[in-house]
Amino acid sequence: MTSQPIPVEKILADLKSRANPENVAGMARYGIRPKKALGVPLSYLRKEAKQIGQDHCLALDLWKCRIHEARLLACLIADPLATTSEQMEAWVLDFDSWDICDCCCNNLFDKTPFAYQKVVEWSSREEEFVKRAAFSLLVSLSVHDKDRDDTEFEAFLPLIRREASDDRNYVKKAVNWALRAIGKRSPGLNCKALECAHEIRRLGSRSARWISADAIRELTREKTRNRIGLRSRHING
Repeated sequence: MTSQPIPVEKILADLKSRANPENVAGMARYGIRPKKALGVPLSYLRKEAKQIGQDHCLALDLWKCRIHEARLLACLIADPLATTSEQMEAWVLDFDSWDICDCCCNNLFDKTPFAYQKVVEWSSREEEFVKRAAFSLLVSLSVHDKDRDDTEFEAFLPLIRREASDDRNYVKKAVNWALRAIGKRSPGLNCKALECAHEIRRLGSRSARWISADAIRELTREKTRNRIGLRSRHING
Protein backbone atom coordinates (compact mmCIF):
# COMPACT_ATOMS: atom_id res chain seq x y z
CA MET A 1 0.00 0.00 0.00
CA THR A 2 1.26 3.50 -0.78
CA SER A 3 2.49 5.61 2.13
CA GLN A 4 0.53 8.73 1.17
CA PRO A 5 -3.04 8.96 -0.17
CA ILE A 6 -3.28 9.27 -3.94
CA PRO A 7 -5.63 12.08 -5.03
CA VAL A 8 -8.48 10.75 -7.13
CA GLU A 9 -7.94 13.70 -9.47
CA LYS A 10 -4.46 12.41 -10.31
CA ILE A 11 -5.83 8.98 -11.22
CA LEU A 12 -8.60 10.47 -13.36
CA ALA A 13 -6.20 12.78 -15.16
CA ASP A 14 -3.99 9.82 -16.03
CA LEU A 15 -6.94 7.75 -17.26
CA LYS A 16 -8.30 10.60 -19.38
CA SER A 17 -4.89 11.14 -20.94
CA ARG A 18 -5.03 7.53 -22.15
CA ALA A 19 -8.53 7.76 -23.64
CA ASN A 20 -8.87 5.86 -26.90
CA PRO A 21 -12.08 6.25 -28.92
CA GLU A 22 -11.16 3.29 -31.11
CA ASN A 23 -11.06 1.06 -28.03
CA VAL A 24 -14.46 2.38 -26.97
CA ALA A 25 -15.85 1.35 -30.36
CA GLY A 26 -14.18 -2.05 -29.98
CA MET A 27 -15.77 -2.47 -26.55
CA ALA A 28 -19.19 -1.81 -28.05
CA ARG A 29 -18.68 -4.63 -30.54
CA TYR A 30 -18.33 -6.97 -27.57
CA GLY A 31 -21.49 -5.68 -25.93
CA ILE A 32 -19.71 -3.33 -23.52
CA ARG A 33 -21.59 -0.03 -23.75
CA PRO A 34 -21.30 1.87 -20.45
CA LYS A 35 -22.52 5.45 -20.29
CA LYS A 36 -19.04 6.93 -19.73
CA ALA A 37 -16.04 5.01 -21.11
CA LEU A 38 -12.52 6.08 -22.03
CA GLY A 39 -11.23 2.95 -23.73
CA VAL A 40 -8.33 2.32 -21.34
CA PRO A 41 -7.35 -1.38 -21.48
CA LEU A 42 -7.96 -3.59 -18.45
CA SER A 43 -4.31 -4.72 -18.65
CA TYR A 44 -3.22 -1.16 -17.86
CA LEU A 45 -5.74 -0.90 -15.02
CA ARG A 46 -4.40 -4.11 -13.48
CA LYS A 47 -0.88 -2.72 -13.67
CA GLU A 48 -2.02 0.47 -11.98
CA ALA A 49 -3.88 -1.46 -9.29
CA LYS A 50 -0.72 -3.39 -8.45
CA GLN A 51 1.21 -0.13 -8.03
CA ILE A 52 -1.52 1.51 -5.95
CA GLY A 53 -2.20 -1.48 -3.72
CA GLN A 54 -5.32 -1.88 -1.62
CA ASP A 55 -6.92 1.49 -0.97
CA HIS A 56 -10.58 1.32 -0.05
CA CYS A 57 -11.15 5.06 0.34
CA LEU A 58 -9.69 5.70 -3.10
CA ALA A 59 -11.85 2.90 -4.51
CA LEU A 60 -14.99 4.55 -3.13
CA ASP A 61 -13.98 7.90 -4.64
CA LEU A 62 -13.20 6.33 -8.01
CA TRP A 63 -16.59 4.62 -8.09
CA LYS A 64 -18.38 7.91 -7.51
CA CYS A 65 -16.76 9.33 -10.67
CA ARG A 66 -19.05 7.13 -12.79
CA ILE A 67 -16.32 6.58 -15.40
CA HIS A 68 -16.15 2.98 -16.54
CA GLU A 69 -12.39 2.54 -16.21
CA ALA A 70 -12.32 4.31 -12.85
CA ARG A 71 -14.89 1.82 -11.59
CA LEU A 72 -12.94 -1.13 -12.95
CA LEU A 73 -9.89 0.16 -11.10
CA ALA A 74 -12.00 0.61 -7.97
CA CYS A 75 -12.93 -3.09 -8.09
CA LEU A 76 -9.24 -4.00 -8.22
CA ILE A 77 -8.06 -1.90 -5.26
CA ALA A 78 -11.06 -2.06 -2.87
CA ASP A 79 -10.65 -3.95 0.41
CA PRO A 80 -13.04 -6.95 0.59
CA LEU A 81 -13.07 -6.86 4.39
CA ALA A 82 -13.99 -3.17 4.38
CA THR A 83 -16.72 -3.74 1.81
CA THR A 84 -20.12 -3.66 3.48
CA SER A 85 -23.35 -5.30 2.42
CA GLU A 86 -24.74 -1.82 1.80
CA GLN A 87 -21.84 -0.95 -0.50
CA MET A 88 -22.41 -4.13 -2.49
CA GLU A 89 -26.08 -3.27 -2.89
CA ALA A 90 -25.23 0.24 -4.07
CA TRP A 91 -22.54 -0.88 -6.52
CA VAL A 92 -24.56 -3.72 -8.03
CA LEU A 93 -27.30 -1.25 -8.96
CA ASP A 94 -24.69 0.79 -10.85
CA PHE A 95 -23.61 -2.10 -13.08
CA ASP A 96 -24.25 -1.14 -16.70
CA SER A 97 -22.16 -3.69 -18.59
CA TRP A 98 -21.21 -7.33 -18.25
CA ASP A 99 -17.50 -6.59 -17.81
CA ILE A 100 -17.90 -4.30 -14.77
CA CYS A 101 -20.27 -6.88 -13.30
CA ASP A 102 -17.84 -9.76 -13.78
CA CYS A 103 -14.75 -7.78 -12.77
CA CYS A 104 -16.37 -6.67 -9.52
CA CYS A 105 -17.65 -10.15 -8.69
CA ASN A 106 -14.38 -11.87 -9.57
CA ASN A 107 -11.99 -9.43 -7.89
CA LEU A 108 -13.91 -8.04 -4.94
CA PHE A 109 -17.37 -9.37 -4.10
CA ASP A 110 -16.33 -13.03 -3.97
CA LYS A 111 -13.83 -12.22 -1.19
CA THR A 112 -16.35 -10.50 1.08
CA PRO A 113 -18.13 -12.22 3.98
CA PHE A 114 -21.45 -11.59 2.20
CA ALA A 115 -20.72 -13.39 -1.06
CA TYR A 116 -22.83 -16.52 -0.61
CA GLN A 117 -25.71 -14.53 0.84
CA LYS A 118 -25.71 -12.19 -2.17
CA VAL A 119 -25.85 -15.10 -4.64
CA VAL A 120 -29.14 -16.17 -3.09
CA GLU A 121 -30.58 -12.67 -2.76
CA TRP A 122 -29.60 -11.37 -6.20
CA SER A 123 -30.61 -14.52 -8.08
CA SER A 124 -34.28 -13.63 -7.60
CA ARG A 125 -33.91 -9.94 -8.50
CA GLU A 126 -35.36 -8.68 -11.78
CA GLU A 127 -32.61 -6.21 -12.81
CA GLU A 128 -30.58 -7.84 -15.59
CA PHE A 129 -27.11 -7.05 -14.26
CA VAL A 130 -28.08 -7.71 -10.65
CA LYS A 131 -29.26 -11.18 -11.60
CA ARG A 132 -26.15 -11.68 -13.72
CA ALA A 133 -24.07 -10.66 -10.69
CA ALA A 134 -25.59 -13.50 -8.68
CA PHE A 135 -24.40 -16.12 -11.14
CA SER A 136 -21.11 -14.41 -12.01
CA LEU A 137 -20.40 -14.34 -8.29
CA LEU A 138 -21.31 -18.02 -8.02
CA VAL A 139 -18.79 -18.78 -10.78
CA SER A 140 -16.07 -16.92 -8.91
CA LEU A 141 -16.84 -18.75 -5.68
CA SER A 142 -16.87 -22.09 -7.49
CA VAL A 143 -13.41 -21.43 -8.86
CA HIS A 144 -11.76 -19.63 -5.95
CA ASP A 145 -13.27 -21.17 -2.80
CA LYS A 146 -11.55 -24.52 -3.15
CA ASP A 147 -11.98 -25.52 0.51
CA ARG A 148 -15.77 -25.14 0.53
CA ASP A 149 -17.68 -28.41 0.72
CA ASP A 150 -19.25 -29.52 -2.56
CA THR A 151 -22.66 -29.91 -0.93
CA GLU A 152 -22.85 -26.14 -0.57
CA PHE A 153 -22.47 -25.70 -4.31
CA GLU A 154 -24.95 -28.49 -5.02
CA ALA A 155 -27.45 -26.42 -3.04
CA PHE A 156 -27.23 -23.69 -5.69
CA LEU A 157 -28.34 -25.96 -8.55
CA PRO A 158 -32.06 -25.34 -7.85
CA LEU A 159 -31.41 -21.59 -8.25
CA ILE A 160 -29.75 -22.25 -11.59
CA ARG A 161 -32.67 -24.41 -12.72
CA ARG A 162 -35.17 -21.79 -11.54
CA GLU A 163 -33.58 -18.98 -13.56
CA ALA A 164 -32.75 -20.99 -16.69
CA SER A 165 -35.82 -19.70 -18.53
CA ASP A 166 -34.71 -16.07 -18.29
CA ASP A 167 -34.02 -15.32 -21.95
CA ARG A 168 -32.06 -12.09 -21.40
CA ASN A 169 -28.64 -12.51 -22.94
CA TYR A 170 -26.46 -11.51 -20.01
CA VAL A 171 -28.52 -13.55 -17.57
CA LYS A 172 -28.71 -16.79 -19.52
CA LYS A 173 -24.99 -16.69 -20.27
CA ALA A 174 -24.18 -16.26 -16.59
CA VAL A 175 -26.60 -19.04 -15.57
CA ASN A 176 -24.94 -21.35 -18.07
CA TRP A 177 -21.48 -20.26 -16.88
CA ALA A 178 -22.37 -21.02 -13.26
CA LEU A 179 -23.73 -24.47 -14.12
CA ARG A 180 -20.54 -25.33 -16.01
CA ALA A 181 -18.30 -23.95 -13.25
CA ILE A 182 -20.01 -26.05 -10.58
CA GLY A 183 -19.84 -29.11 -12.82
CA LYS A 184 -16.09 -28.71 -13.17
CA ARG A 185 -15.35 -28.62 -9.43
CA SER A 186 -15.36 -32.37 -8.78
CA PRO A 187 -16.59 -35.72 -10.13
CA GLY A 188 -19.60 -35.65 -7.84
CA LEU A 189 -20.64 -32.16 -8.85
CA ASN A 190 -20.07 -33.03 -12.50
CA CYS A 191 -22.75 -35.69 -12.22
CA LYS A 192 -25.09 -33.40 -10.28
CA ALA A 193 -24.63 -30.55 -12.75
CA LEU A 194 -25.36 -32.88 -15.67
CA GLU A 195 -28.52 -34.05 -13.97
CA CYS A 196 -29.50 -30.40 -13.51
CA ALA A 197 -28.73 -29.69 -17.18
CA HIS A 198 -31.10 -32.44 -18.30
CA GLU A 199 -33.80 -31.12 -15.97
CA ILE A 200 -33.31 -27.66 -17.47
CA ARG A 201 -33.69 -29.06 -20.99
CA ARG A 202 -37.11 -30.37 -20.05
CA LEU A 203 -38.24 -26.84 -19.13
CA GLY A 204 -38.66 -26.32 -22.85
CA SER A 205 -37.89 -22.61 -23.16
CA ARG A 206 -35.41 -21.38 -25.75
CA SER A 207 -32.91 -20.18 -23.14
CA ALA A 208 -33.26 -23.41 -21.15
CA ARG A 209 -32.55 -25.51 -24.23
CA TRP A 210 -29.46 -23.45 -25.03
CA ILE A 211 -28.15 -23.54 -21.44
CA SER A 212 -28.70 -27.27 -21.24
CA ALA A 213 -27.08 -28.13 -24.57
CA ASP A 214 -24.04 -25.94 -23.98
CA ALA A 215 -23.49 -27.21 -20.42
CA ILE A 216 -23.87 -30.87 -21.40
CA ARG A 217 -21.41 -30.40 -24.26
CA GLU A 218 -18.83 -28.78 -21.95
CA LEU A 219 -19.26 -31.11 -18.98
CA THR A 220 -19.04 -34.30 -21.04
CA ARG A 221 -15.96 -33.27 -23.01
CA GLU A 222 -13.04 -35.63 -22.55
CA LYS A 223 -10.74 -32.76 -21.57
CA THR A 224 -13.14 -31.58 -18.87
CA ARG A 225 -13.79 -35.00 -17.40
CA ASN A 226 -10.13 -36.02 -17.47
CA ARG A 227 -9.25 -32.87 -15.56
CA ILE A 228 -11.56 -33.82 -12.70
CA GLY A 229 -10.68 -37.51 -12.81
CA LEU A 230 -13.60 -38.99 -14.74
CA ARG A 231 -13.67 -41.11 -17.84
CA SER A 232 -15.69 -39.60 -20.64
CA ARG A 233 -19.26 -40.81 -20.72
CA HIS A 234 -22.64 -39.33 -21.53
CA ILE A 235 -25.54 -39.36 -19.12
CA ASN A 236 -28.90 -39.86 -20.78
CA GLY A 237 -31.67 -37.55 -19.70
